[in-house]
Amino acid sequence: MAVLPIRIMGDPVLHSPASPVDEITDDVRALVADMFETMDTAPGVGLAAPQVGVPLRIYTYAYVDDDDQPWRGVLINPTLWMVPLEPGEPDPDLESEGCLSFPGERFPLRRSERVHVTATDLEGQPVSIDVDGWRARIMQHEFDHLDGILYVDRLSDSDWKTAQKIARKRGWGRPGASWMPGVDDLEG
Repeated sequence: MAVLPIRIMGDPVLHSPASPVDEITDDVRALVADMFETMDTAPGVGLAAPQVGVPLRIYTYAYVDDDDQPWRGVLINPTLWMVPLEPGEPDPDLESEGCLSFPGERFPLRRSERVHVTATDLEGQPVSIDVDGWRARIMQHEFDHLDGILYVDRLSDSDWKTAQKIARKRGWGRPGASWMPGVDDLEG
């Protein structure tokens, strides 16, 4: 297993829809193992293949709930359904999220409270997941990556402008921009 560089905001692979996985090969299995290693090293709660420069519909996730119960897996070619969003502004204390492709920052973003995801696992078996709360947020965030959407693309106008200023200041927003988890310090 290897830690992979994570692409940052301006890389074209992050802004294009990913392709379906046609077959689960040894290369796909190795990619998933590297994605788990990268996600854990970063550290993150999810990582989509486009974030490591691979335009395939795959994402990994890992979360430990308030009862210290681990939740971890990989989804290949997922489909996501969500309940409609509650109207209103997001609560900055309860609804802020970050992204490994826009590291070191968090912004409030309203997400659906519950989702249903179907996919295939690494053994080619069907997966069906019904989750709410932070787990639903993780599923929506990572699924967005597969469609070429970053969470900063969904922010309010004011927060989007702030994100653009941060990206310019840090030299992001260009093809090939990346960082290496466990090596690069990207905070503030």
